[in-house]
Amino acid sequence: MDLSISESKRKREMEGSIRCSANYVPLTPITFLERAAVVYRHRLSVVFGDVTYTWQQTHQRCVKLASSISQLGVGLAPRDVVAVLAPNVPAMYELHFAVPMSGAVLCTLNTRHDSAMVSLLLKHSEAKLIFVDYQLLDIARGALQILSKTTTNLPQLVLILECGDRSPPHASNNLIYEDLVERGDLGFEVRRPKDEWDPISLNYTSGTTSKPKGVIYSHRGAYLNSLATVLLNEMKSMPVYLWCVPMFHCNGWCLPWGIAVQGGTNVCQRNVTAEGIFGNVFRHKVTHMAGAPTVLNMIINSPPEVRKPLPGKVEVMTGAAPPPPDVIFRMEELGFVVTHSYGLTETYGPSTICTWKPEWNNLSRVAQAKLKARQGVAHVGLEDLDVKDPQTMKSVPADAKTIGEVMFRGNTIMNGYLKDLEATQEAFKGGWFRSGDLGVKHPDGYIELKDRSKDIIISGGENISTIELEGVIFSHPAVLEAAVVGRPDEYWGETPCAFVKLKEGCTATAEEIIQFCRNRLPHYMAPRTVVFADLPKTSTGKTQKFVLREKARALGSLTKNTSRL
Repeated sequence: MDLSISESKRKREMEGSIRCSANYVPLTPITFLERAAVVYRHRLSVVFGDVTYTWQQTHQRCVKLASSISQLGVGLAPRDVVAVLAPNVPAMYELHFAVPMSGAVLCTLNTRHDSAMVSLLLKHSEAKLIFVDYQLLDIARGALQILSKTTTNLPQLVLILECGDRSPPHASNNLIYEDLVERGDLGFEVRRPKDEWDPISLNYTSGTTSKPKGVIYSHRGAYLNSLATVLLNEMKSMPVYLWCVPMFHCNGWCLPWGIAVQGGTNVCQRNVTAEGIFGNVFRHKVTHMAGAPTVLNMIINSPPEVRKPLPGKVEVMTGAAPPPPDVIFRMEELGFVVTHSYGLTETYGPSTICTWKPEWNNLSRVAQAKLKARQGVAHVGLEDLDVKDPQTMKSVPADAKTIGEVMFRGNTIMNGYLKDLEATQEAFKGGWFRSGDLGVKHPDGYIELKDRSKDIIISGGENISTIELEGVIFSHPAVLEAAVVGRPDEYWGETPCAFVKLKEGCTATAEEIIQFCRNRLPHYMAPRTVVFADLPKTSTGKTQKFVLREKARALGSLTKNTSRL
């Protein structure tokens, strides 16, 4: 006789146990803000220039904003999407709580997108509302104009003025952000997820290899990854965090929610400059910050007149692209403590951590920097991390040589790609999330990336890691930035082509760069072509290699060679 579902459950449970509201509540980052409003109520939550809020004020503002969003008819239906086009200003921070508190799904858009791309993403996400910073209003208006040609169901626009301003500088028919906060109901009943696997946010990939895809995050995954980021950043109670990572990128690596866990202070800044970083660190006694290697590069190459003494230890988490060891070394010479993390949009941002071992302190600074450049091990929120043969799904040997695909498994992996079941199934084939990144596993279990699967250069049957080659080029004293792609070659298949940007006031020739590499690497790994140019970047600091590959392809094949000396 078949058991009913309830009877089946009782059979699996220990006698006397029941699941109820007393012992089971769906996980959600909303609870972090509610707790911070009690524990840290009078502590600063947000600082932006001369504007400050306490945790009690931030909680009240978010509740009222959630109420106003609900009054606009958003969040009543499941899966309603609210888009945001804004830099790292206080409104962007508040919306990370207010939107899910209203029952809607947050979709933060890349501030470097043009109107055409914003229009495409608004259409794909079916956003009901779009909050827009005043400096990006023309982009949003252009997007809505494009969208109006194919649909009459346009999202309502809410204008975010400069923090502290109450009215627009000219007549406007738009809803105003502060007005929504002002008129919201403080007694609004926050809408919590009924299922912790419900979506909390929608993040579009940065498009380094193809068109952006909508990555769905759950309340559960965001909750767990927020706690994991607090741990891997070694954040004690009441840290002071400087916002350099765009909050639109993987929801700021889940740290808008994570900072609330410890009642920290969010130091917001509209633009990221070396002067702003040093100024804010000095003024607010910043304890933690994060940024892609491009941000670190900006810091180490800043002029002396911009730099200010650090008031104390500043922990810096870097990721989004593999940092050259030389960058880590020079950051720590300035007094910053760098921790390397690695992840993708599909893994809620940071998913690994290069956990430091005390015995490594006895190594040379150069050796330490090379160790820190590795991607490391899974953080505590991830179930498993491995490097596997993508065909057999067997783990590669931990010999630091055998290349395989980096794969993830656990609760901090996306729900899937919005409206693209086929891509979701392909990404999860074999029961693991396939990153598309190629790497090796060291004998100590730490992984190290070698390349994206699309970026690895195969020259005459030899695999050439562009990451390794870029690290060597970057160590040249005249080089500011470097990126390597394959250039088609009739004889070798392809050869390394380096795109290099020199530091201001410095000079170097292609021959010098090539010889510099040949002196430090097997000769076949050295670039055969060097092009001096600015590197195209995504807003998250990743080099757009698909653009560089097109440029290399346009160069055509090199003259046939019969030797690789």
